[in-house]
Amino acid sequence: MSEGDRAAPLAALGDGALRDLTERDALIGTVVGVGIDAVDLHRFRRVLGRRVHLADRLFTRGEQEYSRAAADPVPRMSTRFAAKEATMKALGVGLGAFPFADVEVVRTGLEAPTLILHGTAAAMARSAGVEHWHLSLTHTDEVAMAVVIAEGDRDGGAEGDRDGGAEGTGTVRARSADLAPKT
Repeated sequence: MSEGDRAAPLAALGDGALRDLTERDALIGTVVGVGIDAVDLHRFRRVLGRRVHLADRLFTRGEQEYSRAAADPVPRMSTRFAAKEATMKALGVGLGAFPFADVEVVRTGLEAPTLILHGTAAAMARSAGVEHWHLSLTHTDEVAMAVVIAEGDRDGGAEGDRDGGAEGTGTVRARSADLAPKT
């Protein structure tokens, strides 16, 4: 296949499509970290069934309400759990560094999901120099996945509190691509 053949599908989208795809969500800073996580839906369903209060520890009230609005809440919860673990990986920290509910995936209407950090997670992100998040979620009947990119100033929070919030709080939102409908 020639180079021209590979570009043909993009050219078929029309003038400016390639520019829109490459510039719209382009990185504006330095990549501070990248995280990816996959969750087995069947296993996650069993764990939630055995530990009735686990969802309260893992998810914010808004995430639980959004997930339970679906006929089957497990795919939505699984993608959100994957996003929380991917965020930890992007920050270079392990389990227990902050409560899972400090990382929140929010979706309003048909908009792509956004990532919002609270409490200790927000403080760690500021300290690491994270100014912006990119989030991608997807799932099948068997697996949920999330990719998180932390973008900002690799030198950390030398300029102080970037979002103007109080110590330990923050609302850093992410651009997002949501590959599965109604995740």
